[in-house]
Amino acid sequence: QVQLVESGGGLVQPGGSLRLSCAASRSIFSRSAMGWYRQAPGKQRELVAIITTRGSTNYTDSVKGRFTISRDNAKNTLYLQMNSLKPEDTTVYYCNAKYTLAVVLQYWGQGTQVTVSS
Repeated sequence: QVQLVESGGGLVQPGGSLRLSCAASRSIFSRSAMGWYRQAPGKQRELVAIITTRGSTNYTDSVKGRFTISRDNAKNTLYLQMNSLKPEDTTVYYCNAKYTLAVVLQYWGQGTQVTVSS
């Protein structure tokens, strides 16, 4: 059974830092491009950052220079280091795994809440 389990969310003051983690099933992690998405109430889910199996990364403009995505293939874990957090970063963050096996398959975690507030 495929599982993606996020952790590391919480409450932080503006300018602070958090590190999100996503523990993934071994069966999918090594073959998947992994990503972090976020979704505010009433809005579409948006891509925050993505990392390929080869380690190439891409970020949405609003987090460039502040967030860093990384993966530890030995631990089957995805990370998102978030620095210089802003109130507008407040929302639920989701881990995503995506790979192609004849068709595109993707999986989602349950989400972790990040709140940036003084």
